[in-house]
Amino acid sequence: MPMLQRFNRWYHYEIEMHAAVLESVETIGERGRAEGLHQRCLELLAHILVARRFWLHRLGATDEVPANFFPSGMTSEELRMESVDVARVWHDYLTNLTEEDLSKSVEYTSTEGPRFRSTVEDTLTQLFGHSWYHRGQIAALVRAGGGTPAETDFVFWARETL
Repeated sequence: MPMLQRFNRWYHYEIEMHAAVLESVETIGERGRAEGLHQRCLELLAHILVARRFWLHRLGATDEVPANFFPSGMTSEELRMESVDVARVWHDYLTNLTEEDLSKSVEYTSTEGPRFRSTVEDTLTQLFGHSWYHRGQIAALVRAGGGTPAETDFVFWARETL
């Protein structure tokens, strides 16, 4: 499978997993909500989406730069709408990307200040790993809050029933 096709496939998986994770966050019980676990999950999901927006800017796909890398106070409904919008912009970006573009370098300033250079392929790979990492954190928080974590393993999404 060509790399660009793989990245598109992974992004379709990610869109579905973000929706599933948001749904699982709503299963957190009253005790978990009182302990702030529900809000912490929403903040982690917001961070995933903001990181994707940051990279869209760094990749030159948008002029929009998020104000805060770790937003707080977003509601589930706001995150649903944000997830749809981020998915739309990423769809547009990936649709216009070519296999040759994957090896191109992108220069950017990190949130800490230094400048760096990365390939588009490395950047896209990082984004998927970043999402997997934080979805795992969310799953642990959902479980700790008495909820049922979403099943987000890629193999469960990708496998075929025989």
